[in-house]
Amino acid sequence: AKQVVVQRIREAERGMIFDDFITKQGEIVTGVVQRKSGETMFVNMGKAEGILSVNEQVPGERFEVNERLKVFIMDVKKTTKGPQVFLSRSHPGLVKRLFELEVPEIQEGIVEINSVSREAGSRTKMAVWSNDESVDPVGACVGTRGTRVQTVVDELNGEKIDIINWSEDPGKLISSALSPAK
Repeated sequence: AKQVVVQRIREAERGMIFDDFITKQGEIVTGVVQRKSGETMFVNMGKAEGILSVNEQVPGERFEVNERLKVFIMDVKKTTKGPQVFLSRSHPGLVKRLFELEVPEIQEGIVEINSVSREAGSRTKMAVWSNDESVDPVGACVGTRGTRVQTVVDELNGEKIDIINWSEDPGKLISSALSPAK
């Protein structure tokens, strides 16, 4: 009887952890590198341990055990061993969420991030748009003397970030994405 009760409690705990993380899917969490198994890292996020596989890591980024890092929750799956949380450092959603944390205009909904394209480790292009004529969306994301964008660049270990104006016209969008090239 005791074993059955203990098992039920364990299942309930796993269910709570799963429910907690399924709502955080697509969010950023801060974790601590618990251990490494080959190239795969296991990140402690408080209640649960997340898996940061080698193909979701940024080439050239190295983290040691007990080091803190921000990760993007890509997926949460139920397994027989309990919930598994799959993390990413190379997902474009990470850049989007970092800007949402950094730029109050995005949090308020004045500036919208329409599209993010990322070549993890080298550069990111982000198309932004403002629904308020008086707010410059690129300027809001860059911040005074580049402070806001610099915070995100520092978190991504010096990855270059290009912020461009979104346009419904594909011609304008492509030309601003390829600028400064003519």
